[in-house]
Amino acid sequence: MNRTSPADPPRWAVWAAYAVPLCVLPSAVWRLSLLVTDDAATGWYMILLSVLSMGLALSTLGLVHDWGRRLPHWVPRLGGRPIPARPVVLVALIGGSALVAICVYLLLNSRFHVVQRGWVGIGRDEPAHPTPTWEVLRYYAPMAAWGPLVIAVAVDHARRVAALRRRSG
Repeated sequence: MNRTSPADPPRWAVWAAYAVPLCVLPSAVWRLSLLVTDDAATGWYMILLSVLSMGLALSTLGLVHDWGRRLPHWVPRLGGRPIPARPVVLVALIGGSALVAICVYLLLNSRFHVVQRGWVGIGRDEPAHPTPTWEVLRYYAPMAAWGPLVIAVAVDHARRVAALRRRSG
């Protein structure tokens, strides 16, 4: 019989955590592909946004792995110390909620046209862009799952940490 400890995440949480980077990957790759095909003056922004979004998506894996609960041993003077769960869960819940709010806003705005100007560019001098078509949105559609997945994995992480506290305390 295979017994698991309260620290072990359920299979669904592991799958959900690994799904997060897969949801972000199409848009990150698409943005980077624009650097090759487009003479965009905002190339640095495309790189930054792709790297940042993939880094944040990959950080979700820390909620289901041991390396997300302790600082790495190679960190000077702090290596091996536990990472407090409460701020980690709080940041994940705030981030997931912000992602859900952004998706709901974009969905409602596309239906009810709360903001009439179109898609705003980067910086004040760049003109507003037309609303993206399915050719672009197909790369961003999977990102709608990012927020709910992060929230689900964060809630499970909080539940497991609380179970460990009750068991040890």
